[in-house]
Amino acid sequence: MSNADLANLSDKLMLTTVVMYIVALVAYAADLGFGRSRGAAETVAAKADAKVLVGAAGAEAADGAAAKDDVPAAAQDAADERARVDWIRLAVLLNVLGWGAHLGVLVTRGLAANRWPWGNMYEFLTAISFAAVTAFIVVMLRYKARFLGAFVMAAAVIALGVANIWLYDSVGPVSPALNSYWIAIHVTAAITATGSFTVAGAATILYLVKERAESRGKVAADGVLSRIPSVESLDRLSMRVTMFAFPIWTAAIIMGAIWADQAWGRYWGWDPKEIWSFVTWIVYAAYLHARATAGWKGRKAALLSLLAFAALLFNFFGVNYMFSGLHSYA
Repeated sequence: MSNADLANLSDKLMLTTVVMYIVALVAYAADLGFGRSRGAAETVAAKADAKVLVGAAGAEAADGAAAKDDVPAAAQDAADERARVDWIRLAVLLNVLGWGAHLGVLVTRGLAANRWPWGNMYEFLTAISFAAVTAFIVVMLRYKARFLGAFVMAAAVIALGVANIWLYDSVGPVSPALNSYWIAIHVTAAITATGSFTVAGAATILYLVKERAESRGKVAADGVLSRIPSVESLDRLSMRVTMFAFPIWTAAIIMGAIWADQAWGRYWGWDPKEIWSFVTWIVYAAYLHARATAGWKGRKAALLSLLAFAALLFNFFGVNYMFSGLHSYA
């Protein structure tokens, strides 16, 4: 394949990725909207256990008749459970297929350009979206956090939409400052950390929404929020993902300073991107420090985590378009 063919294939795979992510988003949303709440599932399980105990003990005929009356309801519950599982299976299948197409976008783009495929804002945002989806898949498998699927997929679809509509750039060479092996180390670390922070940010936002609803008594037994884990689980999940991403972000800043010394002859030059990367690091460090030493958890910790995520987003979008500096190559 020629470079032009590979570039064209990358664009077609991008379209495939977006379509699969959109359908996966709908399927994840359907699982949230029509799936069984945790409380309902526990009630059905308790009823099933009670029936077994009644049968084993030789219950009276009246109890047996009552158990028979529950059979249609139990059958309906089983049908609802199968429907819920089908939604989530569809969502995960399309999520993984879309992830594969997304990987193909980056690989073919890199082969077409004969370089690492994150030399401009289009490629960088595409890579961050890939990292976020990858982090979600890992978290979903590790912590069974499929409830995040709709939110992460929505973020990925929006990011890829912005990349293709407003940031698209044809395959081409990069500026001399980016023509270095450090791009494979420093930028990859920054992309990985940003994608992971995005998953933690989604969990934090869900925590704040559910915590506020619970404080106002607005969490319905069969509502969407009832199908999301407890606020304590969301709080722990956000912290765990942040603890994974923070050392990677730290390494990205250190490696960026080394690269800056090689490219521009100084480790630190108060460039806007350098400043806001450090500000983001400070806020995330404050979040982890407050949790570890001051025992912060719950709403206070979530607000600090959300502030750190806002700094991260500003570092990516605001700095690149509001300020000029040595990192303005994007």
